[in-house]
Amino acid sequence: MDESVLPRLEEISKRRRIVGLSQKHLARLAGVSQSMIAKIEAGKTEPSYLKTKAIFDTLEKMQREKEPHARDLLQSKVVGVDEDESISRAAAIMKESGFSQLPVFNGRSIVGSIAEKVIMDRIVSGISLRELSSMSVSKVMAEAFPQIDEKAPLSLISTLLQYHSAVVVVKRGQVAGIITKADLLRVFSA
Repeated sequence: MDESVLPRLEEISKRRRIVGLSQKHLARLAGVSQSMIAKIEAGKTEPSYLKTKAIFDTLEKMQREKEPHARDLLQSKVVGVDEDESISRAAAIMKESGFSQLPVFNGRSIVGSIAEKVIMDRIVSGISLRELSSMSVSKVMAEAFPQIDEKAPLSLISTLLQYHSAVVVVKRGQVAGIITKADLLRVFSA
């Protein structure tokens, strides 16, 4: 939380209800009395900065714990392509799977990504279809998708997906799944 600007005190009641805490439980977690929480919510007292910060820090922590994590959103079947495969094979895998982007593997390690956009950019740059289709994926692949732990919160995932078309979820150093923008949208439509 920003050290200098705290939300308005009126937010405490609303945020407390959103995370499902009673006044007593919030008070215990924040290290203040239940009567102080009641007085703040009734507008009858203005606590010190440190007590206010402790309350808002507690509410933020509880909110982070309640939000979905990567393990809740991931698709465990990761469709990818080997870096030595041809672009035509990568395009065929995209068509078969319905995915517009794929992680690129070297064995079990992800070394890059390939997307329809990358292929289209090469076509627009003037490379012949014949030449492009026989090129290996490693010659045109983009950087690898960001990798996150299975405990990564929705807020981090949504931020990464603003800049990348997918994120790879890793558990104990192994690929556990992948999350795309479409997977993120499922959270909001559920």
